[in-house]
Amino acid sequence: MQYDHILVRYGELALKGKNRTQFEQTLVRNIRFALQGTPGAKVKRTFGRAIIELHGEPLDEVMEPLRHVFGISSFSPAMRASNDIEAIKETALQALLQHKGDTKTFKVNARRSYKPFPISSQDINPMIGSHILKNTEETTVDVHHPDVEINVEIREQGTYITCGRIEGAGGLPVGTAGSVMLMLSGGIDSPVAGYLSMKRGAELEAVHFHSPPYTNERARKKVEDLTKVLTTFGGSVKLHVVPFTELQKAIHSSIPSNYSMTIMRRMMLRITERIAADRGVLALANGESMGQVASQTLESMYTINEVTNMPILRPLVTMDKQEVVDISEKIGTYPISIRPYEDCCTIFLPSESVTKPRREKAVRFENTMDFQSYIEEAVENTEMITFGGESGETERDMDSLL
Repeated sequence: MQYDHILVRYGELALKGKNRTQFEQTLVRNIRFALQGTPGAKVKRTFGRAIIELHGEPLDEVMEPLRHVFGISSFSPAMRASNDIEAIKETALQALLQHKGDTKTFKVNARRSYKPFPISSQDINPMIGSHILKNTEETTVDVHHPDVEINVEIREQGTYITCGRIEGAGGLPVGTAGSVMLMLSGGIDSPVAGYLSMKRGAELEAVHFHSPPYTNERARKKVEDLTKVLTTFGGSVKLHVVPFTELQKAIHSSIPSNYSMTIMRRMMLRITERIAADRGVLALANGESMGQVASQTLESMYTINEVTNMPILRPLVTMDKQEVVDISEKIGTYPISIRPYEDCCTIFLPSESVTKPRREKAVRFENTMDFQSYIEEAVENTEMITFGGESGETERDMDSLL
């Protein structure tokens, strides 16, 4: 007898009251998306659980993508038995024998949600425990600190037996909190900000500013690879690649060098807001951490934020750099982020940037150049690339934003 099901437990969905059904439906949709590589596996939603029927698909190949699906608290390989006590006892024994971890001590925890089943949970526990003790050697019961807990869930459609739990990604299902436009630079921080935004249920789109020939195609490929990694946590992600060369050259030639970074980031926000508004996105996100670099002081954020009315999410704002690095290593973006290819923020970099820029100065400097025409041109020529569609393919198109 082999594990033939996976029992999926929800995370914070239990707190969502009247919206719970919508959250569960979104989670099941995301699980199905994650399991495209194992088409035989079928997902069903039941009250408080999602149940995956393997239908011959390899257990490990189905479990691996589940680790990345936000909204899952935990999941367990399961065996299904008919609602017959003898079948339940024998299946529980087989589940324990198939368990890969230590099984010297165990505890049975039965839950009878199907009330017509004639035996109470309190009576089921010792019946299963006695059957296991009779059919194993050197195995004992420990109700306080067992090596493995055998969970028995008796439902109308059958009884599901699991041994142990695998921790899920937690958070909320992607798609339950609206859409966020991530400013994706290619460094360590912004992909982590995208990941954390998705963990709170946000659907993700991304904007990248590309400045050829000063930034080469390998720098762009780096950002595309980061976007692909992010799709493993929330389905498809649209990447908007903005041609930024001409506007960046104009800033370099027209703006005092110590204010050029401030003005450049104000222009980036204006463009990102335009693209977000066209896409129906309600918030922006970036990888800023308070005080980490000159452009991320409170004074800089205050001056730069002036140009947008959209909320800007900063998931990393209170994190130390090492905390961010640890997350990037965990999610698989770190090896890509440290590839030695420059992004647009590192070219024309002034020797010294103002750390406490003033809004009135930024506005005065911007009034010396006709930046609006550059913004229009950049937005009009933005390329949109969709990663991780239903087939997992990449689609490229030009945005029609004007």
